[in-house]
Amino acid sequence: MTDVFEILQKDAAGRIGRLHTPHGVVETPTVMPVINPNINTIPSSEMHQFGAQILITNSYIISRKEELRKVALEKGLHHLLDFDGPIMTDSGSFQLSVYGDVEVTNEQIIAFQKNIGSDIAVPLDIPTPPDVSYKRAEDELETTLERVIAAREIVTDDMLLAGPLQGSTYPDLRVHSAKSLSKHSFDVYPIGAVVPLMESYRYADLVDVVISSKKGLDPAKPVHLFGAGHPMMFALAVAMGCDLFDSAAYALYAKAGRYITVDGTTHLEDLQYLPCNCPVCSAHTASEIKSSSNSKELLARHNLYVTFAEIRNIKQAIREGNLLELVEQRCRSHPSMLSALKRLYNYSPWLERLDPFSKSTFFYTGPESSKRPEIVRFEERIGRLNLDGKVLIRSRSLKGEGNYDHVLNFKPPFGAYPIELSEVYPFNAEIPDEMDPGAIGVALQNVIELINKNRNGLFYLNLPKQYTDHPLYGDLKKNAIPLDEMPNENL
Repeated sequence: MTDVFEILQKDAAGRIGRLHTPHGVVETPTVMPVINPNINTIPSSEMHQFGAQILITNSYIISRKEELRKVALEKGLHHLLDFDGPIMTDSGSFQLSVYGDVEVTNEQIIAFQKNIGSDIAVPLDIPTPPDVSYKRAEDELETTLERVIAAREIVTDDMLLAGPLQGSTYPDLRVHSAKSLSKHSFDVYPIGAVVPLMESYRYADLVDVVISSKKGLDPAKPVHLFGAGHPMMFALAVAMGCDLFDSAAYALYAKAGRYITVDGTTHLEDLQYLPCNCPVCSAHTASEIKSSSNSKELLARHNLYVTFAEIRNIKQAIREGNLLELVEQRCRSHPSMLSALKRLYNYSPWLERLDPFSKSTFFYTGPESSKRPEIVRFEERIGRLNLDGKVLIRSRSLKGEGNYDHVLNFKPPFGAYPIELSEVYPFNAEIPDEMDPGAIGVALQNVIELINKNRNGLFYLNLPKQYTDHPLYGDLKKNAIPLDEMPNENL
């Protein structure tokens, strides 16, 4: 199938969309709980109550166990898992990455996924880990491309087919992978082999991998970030344009006694109070969960509730146009996530092309906000302001403004803009009374650029001390006249 994804709303590179599958429509972004058919931590039939619209399981595991294989072939995958919604099936690539080999061919596993009624099938790609040699990454990518393209020729019915993107930690290979597969119209594009990056908290490197992959894709295509199951990084991933996630974390963390929050994980043994109001935490104390005979299941249920609550937070943020504010909040929960935020804003020119022009209000939440796409957009458009005559740049209303040909408001991290735009996004920004030097520096540099592009104007400045104390203010004064240094000036 093609054209199975429709985008309803956008913010940054994130979007709310609808993915059409043979077993129903899935609203994205969303998480696919991983179901191990051999381990029934939480029954699949109960997954709807947490907010799950779609599941993911492993077709290779099913194919290798006779009793599972028989039921799946005779009665179908949905009967086997007791779930009536869409189900995606992995191919055994995870086992390939762990054990180095699997006892199945690409053609066999694709046929098996078709025969058991998978909604979204995955070819047997090669998940090349991070930091291998370029030659190995390149060779394994070519094998992956051959297999994935061959699968596209096999699947011609209503089953959706994923086109996994590989290339290790080499951005050019990720771009090549995406561009090569884009020519063959896959339905979903998973970004593979990123779990080692997340396990080692290399979130900044993950940003490079995801955005490199996205740059090679049609931006209207749905993207699945394989193995991303912790809600701490969902907002960041959605802002980069990821639509689907798969989570085994809810069960694996519970097995290890780990309690998930949007800020990280905590060992249950260290909790005296439960910082959550999900049905599990509302009905139990920390002590009760610790002493319960089914503590692992209770913990897994809590982890799932938190996971889907964060997805709802993200969707609401997209609707309200403040996804990047949520990203900035989440990324301050861990130093590695903060590094990822800074890396993300290295790609602000790319984000700017995807980010909507109009939203509600720009909220400045910290130094990183001065690198957001809205600032890049403003910087690129400074030259459109055509100013001559007397130009006043001020941060508050002054008497005598009518004596000037143009009056511009000054607000970090933007700079100077016509006062008529003060209530227009993003100049209606909410900023703190005390701005950080980085944001002030960005704004002053933008004013310097504005003056340099308008040599026919005579610029006057009226800015408060926190701005005039900045080192760049001295450069600004070379081409503008501070009013406080002109006591006879008639405002």
